[in-house]
Amino acid sequence: MSQKNLNVPIKTHNFLQSKLKDKLTNQIYKKFERILDLNENFVVAVSGGPDSLALAFLTKLYSINKSLKAKYFMIDHKLRLDSTKEANSVKKTLKKISINLKILTWTGTKPKTNIQSISRNKRYSLLIAQSKKFKINNILLGHHLDDLIENFFIRILRGSGLNGLISLDKKVAYDQVNFLRPLIDFNKKDLIYVTNKVFGSYVSDPSNENIKFKRVKIRKLLAEFQNEGFDKNKFFLTINNLKYANETIKFYIKENLEKNSYFFKKKNLILINKNFFQQSQEVIFRSFAEVIKIVGKKYYLSRGKKLIRVINLILNSSFDKTTLGGCIIQRVDNTIIITKEH
Repeated sequence: MSQKNLNVPIKTHNFLQSKLKDKLTNQIYKKFERILDLNENFVVAVSGGPDSLALAFLTKLYSINKSLKAKYFMIDHKLRLDSTKEANSVKKTLKKISINLKILTWTGTKPKTNIQSISRNKRYSLLIAQSKKFKINNILLGHHLDDLIENFFIRILRGSGLNGLISLDKKVAYDQVNFLRPLIDFNKKDLIYVTNKVFGSYVSDPSNENIKFKRVKIRKLLAEFQNEGFDKNKFFLTINNLKYANETIKFYIKENLEKNSYFFKKKNLILINKNFFQQSQEVIFRSFAEVIKIVGKKYYLSRGKKLIRVINLILNSSFDKTTLGGCIIQRVDNTIIITKEH
């Protein structure tokens, strides 16, 4: 493979390859290569944490070996005083392995409540915009096995249904872009190992230790569970079994959407007939959530309680009009019309 095709200095390529002399790092890369199995260019979302830096290293090596183009982006949310300094530090770190990290800044008013959720949605919208700019269809995220388990328990506390409990899929298509999570089978400790071997250090996000966030509380609780014999790999098998059950429900959701809703793409408008709401409760709930996601152009669905409230309103014969998830929902005779809120 020529240096021109690799588009990376031989010195950097040799440095990256030299890290595979370490047995565990080599095993992790081989597993990553097998799981990703991608032959298209991709965007990589970087945060600066150890899982994210490990993803940067693994994808850089993968892109060289497969002669693919990889674009790297980090979002500066401007939610903390040191965020810009930290982003520039990560940029400097990645430059050591010939990664040109582009920092995207979140401008405008910042939220005072539901900060993590709103920040995540903004992050994804910025990444989608960049992927479309460069005509790339794949965005790689750094979620790993520990994130998957934490997310499961967070959703239990929220009273989520089956789909919510297993929400971190390896591949999700949204807004004509594929979101891929090639690290979802990896333990965080292995990713920290790779990062320390390659970079020597990493930036720690102070919010990851702030117990006012539910995710941090869950993380600390899971650490105690592990001391009592909790096995993450066995729990991963449980989540996979739940996913198989979820696929059956998805079949009926797809059928409901195809038979009982009509999407006018140019107008970003969806019509729903009365049969849409004559399914099982779970199928109605998730079909309606999907409709709101499509019209509202949101990566993540609206919270369950809000969805249930609106569905109950619609089922009432006196229903006229309401809003949810950036959408206007109104009744005209026996048809429900959903349009984007401006």
